[in-house]
Amino acid sequence: MLPMELAIVAFIAGIILLYKGSDVLVDGTTGVAAHLGVSSMIISVIVVAFGTSAPEFAISVGASVQQYAGFVPDGADISIGNIIGSCIANLLLVIGISAVINPIKIQKGVIRRELPIVTMATGVLLLFALMQLFDEFHRVGGILFSFFFILFIWYFIRCAKKERVINEKFNKDETSKNILFVIFGIAGVVLGAWFLIESAISLAYFFKIPTFVISLSLVAVGTSLPELVVSAMASFKNESDIAIGNVLGSNVFNIFLILGISALFIPLNAIGSLDHLILLLLITLLMVPVLRSNHKISRVEGFVLLIIYALYMWYTFGGDKILGF
Repeated sequence: MLPMELAIVAFIAGIILLYKGSDVLVDGTTGVAAHLGVSSMIISVIVVAFGTSAPEFAISVGASVQQYAGFVPDGADISIGNIIGSCIANLLLVIGISAVINPIKIQKGVIRRELPIVTMATGVLLLFALMQLFDEFHRVGGILFSFFFILFIWYFIRCAKKERVINEKFNKDETSKNILFVIFGIAGVVLGAWFLIESAISLAYFFKIPTFVISLSLVAVGTSLPELVVSAMASFKNESDIAIGNVLGSNVFNIFLILGISALFIPLNAIGSLDHLILLLLITLLMVPVLRSNHKISRVEGFVLLIIYALYMWYTFGGDKILGF
């Protein structure tokens, strides 16, 4: 745990790294996509989403490994709480803020391809939880989810090959520079998120907030900061493909890859998180009409998503008790 003074310094350093990292990452992504003749959506779903999901990977898989090794008793709460909270934050907070900055245009390909995959992944997660495939039979669930992730990557690599257009003005030096932008940009947002996560956890423990609640809220928002900053910056630069592709790709990475690997080590107590898993599915289903309406997410819809996220935070921090759940 960090001392209060150091936590504040880490918070400020994290913000600076996130801002600069996301700036060069968006520029690098659009440059790589242009030079390779691949849509920025494909690059965002695979490369950018992988990079921005690195904090979730480190927190959730790390917590599972630590519990498996006997270092921490509540690794499962951190692991699954972080992923559920991060996926909800991506859909409501990240897309909401990005749409408020600039209305997000939705391509037909997103509705036909990315949106059904994210919805299916979320539905399968709830189904597996009900079938005890993340609890009693957690290794079976972990193996299946890891396999689903491999299929997901294979499918999008095929899509990238089909959509590739040869660029006559191909410049090897320019492409190398953009690839470096992507690498350093991802490193910046991951390191910046780590600083912010550490400061948030230190402050949360100081105020004695339960581990699962910390994971659903502060840790989840912290690990979603790369997605938030990258998508917000992309929206500001009118790069809607990156703004939405980053979020949808990240949720699939979170569910299939990160939960899949985490479940290989320990039971995740998914059945104990059933109410939040149901809410995640309902929120994902809510995004279907939002993304389909006029193929655009307006500023008004962005504000509505932020209000729903505020209500979810209220529920997480005790609203369920007020409602009698």
